[in-house]
Amino acid sequence: MAVPKQKRSRSRTHHKRAKIYRAFSVPVSVCPNCGAPKLPHRVCLSCGYYGKKQVFELAK
Repeated sequence: MAVPKQKRSRSRTHHKRAKIYRAFSVPVSVCPNCGAPKLPHRVCLSCGYYGKKQVFELAK
């Protein structure tokens, strides 16, 4: 059985665990139709377009 030769320091332990719980940034792209920020590869929620095609109409 593998046994560590030395105790892992507290800073090294916290540094390793910080990678698991780190917040990640969400990528944001611009809608080519209306210019509103949206998630990439998703329908724009402000105009209803995906690329150059209208996918659904919004109720006004």
